[in-house]
Amino acid sequence: MNCLLRAAAALFVSLLVAGCATPGMGTTEGGIPVVTTHTSKGQDSRALFLVIHYTVADLPQSLHILTEREVSAHYLLTDETPPRIYRLVDENRRAWHSGLSGWKGHRLLNASSIGIEIVHPGFRKGPDGEKVFAPFAPTLIDALIPLVRDIVTRHQIRPERVLGHGEVTPSYKEDPGPTFPWHRLAAAGLVPALPDAVRVAAQRAVYEAALPDAAWFQQQLQQWGFQIERTGLWDEQSRRVMMNFQMRYRPSDHRAEMDAESAALLWVLNNPLPAPKAVP
Repeated sequence: MNCLLRAAAALFVSLLVAGCATPGMGTTEGGIPVVTTHTSKGQDSRALFLVIHYTVADLPQSLHILTEREVSAHYLLTDETPPRIYRLVDENRRAWHSGLSGWKGHRLLNASSIGIEIVHPGFRKGPDGEKVFAPFAPTLIDALIPLVRDIVTRHQIRPERVLGHGEVTPSYKEDPGPTFPWHRLAAAGLVPALPDAVRVAAQRAVYEAALPDAAWFQQQLQQWGFQIERTGLWDEQSRRVMMNFQMRYRPSDHRAEMDAESAALLWVLNNPLPAPKAVP
């Protein structure tokens, strides 16, 4: 009887496999037969954002932290020569990399983002206690750009949704910091170009004559995408948000102060020129 049962089970499995090999049939990852003849038009990738981080640790420490602790990322880019790319979490699964994050009304971005960690020391303290950020080796960015392009192409992630950790979690993060070469990703068409310098200069003159108040800056930073409470005061949360904004758009000076150039950058970003009309 046991032999008959085993034979029947084997026959059932073979028929199931044969059936799944026919057009219009498949299985779930758990092996449940499903019909695949119809596909919904209304769908897109679960990944809407790509978030770039640095580890503030060497490679062995980074691997340990990202695989043995309660934090993770989909990819880890090493600082070796040449760099290697570790895949630590499948893209179909949620990595724990962005915490209490948000951007343009989206919250808790772990569920809707791909995270890339870069092995990088972050910063050291200078003689006056200031943060001195280490540069990114060109070979690191040479390896990063194809990875970013591959991810955003497959998931159709829009350029304005390729962000730094500090942008989506400004209250306690600042990576990848002011030395990260966003201009190289912009040149590759992976993130938007920097604000037009001519428009920024013209608007800066306006704000040098009359600098907006804290409420205006908070409204503009929120409009651009940051999570910020509009208190009307230039408080600590405002300074953290401004610092991360400046690290990306004016990395040479990220003291988190309200100033005319930062106001001009915000205004130009939030008031883009209309796209040119196509010539018939």
